[in-house]
Amino acid sequence: MDHANVVVRPPVLFGVPFLAALVLEYFVPLGPGLAAGPRRAMLVGVGLMVLGFVPFVFAVRRFLAAGTNVPTWEPSLALVEDGPYRYTRNPIYIGLVTLYFGLSVALTSVWALIFLPLLIAVLHHGVVLREEAYLTGKFGDSYRNFQKRIPRWL
Repeated sequence: MDHANVVVRPPVLFGVPFLAALVLEYFVPLGPGLAAGPRRAMLVGVGLMVLGFVPFVFAVRRFLAAGTNVPTWEPSLALVEDGPYRYTRNPIYIGLVTLYFGLSVALTSVWALIFLPLLIAVLHHGVVLREEAYLTGKFGDSYRNFQKRIPRWL
């Protein structure tokens, strides 16, 4: 098995809680309602979404330029250490969390914000730590040196 043995694929990890939050907001609203908050919430949320989208796109582009796979269920073919990976080992996930947070704020979804800490815990323990074990096994000392130089998050 030449891929990270993650407990859930990241698109599912981010998509399912958000869709569940939207359904809950419709049937059991905790806030003002979807996209019914102040204009300021929409502006802040969109700003956060852009802030999350940028590192996500740059990180994915670095993977593609290096000739390696982005999906966790495909093998890693190269260790990427440049671009946003000079600052964090997980710019894709930082971007996705920021995007999710921004979308939650823009839509004034309290449920989505409630799900966010659980989502981050599953991301850390069920995805990131498993990816790190896989990458250590695959790239050995090169990845261990990368871990020593670059923080996991920020």
